[in-house]
Amino acid sequence: MSPRSASVNEELRRRSRERLLMAAVEVVGERGYDATTLADIADRAGSARGLVSYYFPGKRQLVQSAVHRLMHRTLEEGLEREPRTEDGRERMARAIDAILGLARDRPVLMRQHMAGLLQAEGFVQCPEQKRLADLLRDTVTRRGSDHPDSDYPMLRSLLMGSVYAMVLPNVPMPITALRTELFTRYGLEWRMGLPPDADEAPDGSRSADLSRFFATGAAEGTGGAGAPAAGPPAGAGDDDGRQSK
Repeated sequence: MSPRSASVNEELRRRSRERLLMAAVEVVGERGYDATTLADIADRAGSARGLVSYYFPGKRQLVQSAVHRLMHRTLEEGLEREPRTEDGRERMARAIDAILGLARDRPVLMRQHMAGLLQAEGFVQCPEQKRLADLLRDTVTRRGSDHPDSDYPMLRSLLMGSVYAMVLPNVPMPITALRTELFTRYGLEWRMGLPPDADEAPDGSRSADLSRFFATGAAEGTGGAGAPAAGPPAGAGDDDGRQSK
């Protein structure tokens, strides 16, 4: 068998990383952060355990990158859903609904994410978090902000506070009350965006299937969708430092 080309190997590595991101969202959403190990995530992804350490310094970095991916792709999907619009007020409404919708639909995952942000490490600076920040900054700019450098952090803080209030154990606030507060602050009408009492989102954004956010298929010429994930480079260890088998 002829060796795979460099481009195919690169695609395999990219898709292996995608599988790990999706697996992290799924397993932490089911079990919580503390009950999830890197081995659990690797097993769900069908990846060699040493591959996790090759792509991510640790569990915190993997999970935060995974949640930021889910957030930025959910936000992007909400902003660009049909009918497409350039109206700044409508896009602000869609942004608010996208983030609040995640807290409503995935409370365990978002609760663990918020708890992680309160740890000493705080935000994990990663490409996924930057894409999320860029989308929110663009949203306030299109809304007509003259001071996006201050208005973007305010929107981010308000959304984080609302998510925290929704996922607080035992005394969560309802999405309708928080949405009303945010819509009033930004001068938005209730019918804008995707009201929480609306039927299924037209783009399927309330679906439990996350695969549309993670490119997890196999690269062309590698054996199809069932092909195994690419292994780590030589010397990549398992979670406890042993050589992967």
